[in-house]
Order: sequence, then C-alpha cells, then structure tokens
Amino acid sequence: MLVSTLQKKVLEGGQLTREEAIKLSELTDKMALYKAAGEIRDQKCGRHFDTCSIINARSGRCSENCKWCAQSIVFKTHIQEYELIDEQTCIELALSNAAYGVDKFSFVTSGRALSDRNVDKICEYARKIKEKADIHLCASMGLLKKSQLQRLKEAGILRYHCNLETSPHYFSQLCTTHTTADKMETIRAAREVGMEVCSGGIIGMGEQMEDRIDLAITLRDLCIKSIPINVLNPIPGTPLEKMPPLKDEEILTTIALFRFINPTAFLRFAGGRMLIRHIEEEAIQAGINAAIVGDLLTTIGSQVKEDMAKVKALGFTTD
Repeated sequence: MLVSTLQKKVLEGGQLTREEAIKLSELTDKMALYKAAGEIRDQKCGRHFDTCSIINARSGRCSENCKWCAQSIVFKTHIQEYELIDEQTCIELALSNAAYGVDKFSFVTSGRALSDRNVDKICEYARKIKEKADIHLCASMGLLKKSQLQRLKEAGILRYHCNLETSPHYFSQLCTTHTTADKMETIRAAREVGMEVCSGGIIGMGEQMEDRIDLAITLRDLCIKSIPINVLNPIPGTPLEKMPPLKDEEILTTIALFRFINPTAFLRFAGGRMLIRHIEEEAIQAGINAAIVGDLLTTIGSQVKEDMAKVKALGFTTD
C-alpha cells in the first residue's frame, strides 16, 4: 500500500520526503518497489535510453585525497599516468562512438582542475570533433573556474559533469582536500554559462542508505537531470580497497529510491558496472534509463555494440 500511495504521489507531481524515502527503503517487498520505480520511469521519461562514452583524457597525478580514487597521487595504485591525450586518439574515439549511435562523448581528466593551457587544447579537440561528427560533447575536468567553463561552452561542450559523490554529511569522511560546497560552486558556475549539468555519486563506500537518500534529494534540489550511479570497485592501494561489496538488493533498492526521488532524471549506469552485470536487467527494470558505454576510466567497461544491442532488446530506443 505504501509503495502504490507514494508512486501515485510522484506520478501526480509530488516530491518524496526524506522520511517517506526511508520508509520505502525499509520495506520487505522489494519487488513491488522496483516495479513501481520502473513504472515511474516509463511514465515520466518514456522508453528512451540515453548513452554516453568517455575518454580518460588525462590520467593520474591528482593532488586530491579522495579515498575511492585510483588517480590520487597520495595513494600507490600503479595506474597508468599521462598528461593530456593526443588529439588524433581523442578525435578517432569520438568519431567511433558517434558511428555506433552513442548520444554523448565526454572528456574526463584527473586533477583538482585542468590547467588553462589544457582547457584550450580540449577546446580545439572539441571544435574538430564537431566539424566531423554529430555527437554531443561533455566534460569532467574538476573544479574549473567560470571563465574556463565559458571557453568550453563556446567550443561546443554543452554539458559539464561534477559528481557530488555522496551525502554532504558523509563526504568529509572520504575527502579532505575539497568539499561538497566546492563542487556545488562548480555546478553553479557551469549553469551560469549555460551548460547542462551531470552529477551523481558512488555507492558502497561505507555510507548508509540515509546518505544515499540525502544525495538523491540534494541532486533533486539542484535540478540535476543526468545522474550517474557508480558502484564502488575497490582499487588496490586506495583506503577503500577492502570495502565489502554491496548486496544486490541494496544496489537495486538504491536505484529504485533514486527514481522515486528524481522521477524525470536520466539515471545512468557508470563506474563499477561490470560488478553488477548479473543484475543489469533488474536494475533497468528498477528505473535505470541511461549508461556510460565502452571503456571507463581506470577499469574496463562494456563494449559499445553489446550495450546498444542489449538496450534495444529490452524495448528502449536510443535515437
């Protein structure tokens, strides 16, 4: 009864309260919750599945101390490190993804913020991609200044990604070199120059379900319409390397709650996706309607052709 009552509230334009979301998380009939979340997605978003791909355009050597991240210089993770990727490799990957029908291509760089010099290089890459392919461009480059974001926008990069990662309450236990407020300032600056915003988080970092609910509500309050839901892939050498994996039910419940709280958003498969391949269809049924396809940052992602075929087989359009 609670599920149907709150589903009706959301479908009629109401917003879930924190207390209502907590009650949903505690229900024993999880299948009813997942089914209702999927119906909310279908009615509020339709059956379009949004896809994006990313390129690890600068790897490692990051000054920040985010406990989950393999790219931090603070931890010994032995990942590949390099400065900005070359222009030809970047353009070829973008064109390849465009040919497969992927909606968006994102430049992702390590570090607190990309330098002005490298921002200008990315702008040049973006202009050349736009000359050759019909694919939307995005960027994830840390805590950029408004002037840098403006240059990206003018070069044709129309969406900026800045994950909040977890609840404002829990974030300080995972990172001390920047804050949730810093991230929100970057999101505000991106909006001020006319960019769309993509922002989500990582689950499985020791947070409670209430933290995930708080994150979902914060993203709703910021009117975020593209929300990546990453599942922690513990990287050897990071402080979270021995973090136990989440149970399938906890992951699916989190996705369903995000859908109840953000009914019109694109909820996106992201990092750690290979860890949940066995429940991928259930996750889609529980409200997912977007994905990062292809290879990810420091872990191997899914193949683009396989992803596109699977989504269409489940009755979604990707055009």
